Amino acid sequence: MEEGRFCQWGSFRSLLAILQWWAFNVTVIIVNKWIFQKLDFKFPLTVSCVHFICSSVGAYLVIKVLKLKPLIQVDPEDRWRRIFPMSFVFCINIVLGNVSLRYIPVSFMQTIKSFTPATTVILQWLVWRKYFDWRIWASLVPIVGGIFLTSVTELSFNTFGFCAALLGCLATSTKTILAESLLHGYKFDSINTVYYMAPFATMILAVPALLLEGSGVTAWLQTHPSAFSSLFIILMSGLLAFCLNFSIFYVIHSTTAVTFNVAGNLKVAVAVLVSWIIFRNPISPLNAVGCAITVVGCTFYGYVKHKLSQQPPGTPRTPRTPRNRTTEMLPLVNDKLDDKV
Repeated sequence: MEEGRFCQWGSFRSLLAILQWWAFNVTVIIVNKWIFQKLDFKFPLTVSCVHFICSSVGAYLVIKVLKLKPLIQVDPEDRWRRIFPMSFVFCINIVLGNVSLRYIPVSFMQTIKSFTPATTVILQWLVWRKYFDWRIWASLVPIVGGIFLTSVTELSFNTFGFCAALLGCLATSTKTILAESLLHGYKFDSINTVYYMAPFATMILAVPALLLEGSGVTAWLQTHPSAFSSLFIILMSGLLAFCLNFSIFYVIHSTTAVTFNVAGNLKVAVAVLVSWIIFRNPISPLNAVGCAITVVGCTFYGYVKHKLSQQPPGTPRTPRTPRNRTTEMLPLVNDKLDDKV
């Protein structure tokens, strides 16, 4: 009886963790799109900088003041030699996500982000000469095919936004791969990742944001009819972006790897549906089919990767990353594991 109740509570806890993760993730995406489209605040570098500042403050409060998470100690030398390069790629990743969101619909952006597994595999194969099982390559076919179909049938296609989203996938893959070498020996959770990387990212982005968007932001503040309430929404998006890290930490520790993968792909579908309800961006039937194929392809890729990781060590090989690193190294916002917004 007690065992049955424990199982029921575990299932309920997993469902609750997934739902709150979906809620935070989709809300961050929608609020960011609302800022760019409805508030006419067309400054992605500034929005990203606000997110980094809020996340830096939030991580400090959680670790240093409230002590909800223990601080993972990093050598001062490693902060510049290891953390700073990671923070640079991390910063580019978040900025490209916001830039793409500025120019293309949420549905299209989320579908392109699903291309990340393919860019990760191709990058590791080309640059690091890693061998991959043929089943991994086969699982990428529906992802690539679905994104191609979505791209050629997208009614609100924008070349600049499309390139930004595609480069964002490349940045996400680079960050994931670099994490394995640069952060070797450190087991970061999502909150400690933000604690160390967000201040560096703020420092990297502050000057470009000021130089490139400072005058535009000043003009917007002077001409916007409800600047104060709009600034509150922008600030709230930064707070929500930080809360997303907490939700990621909770869902990872409440679900299995397979459940997390499936939930992550379903989250893309939820984000697409909610964004369509709110913004009513036109979606053709073929475009919806392409998006569905991509989501199914990502789920199949996650399943294949999980099955191969369960093989005994003597089985002919696919590259295997230790589970603690793939599940613990998480960026600031956005998407299944990388969920960048």
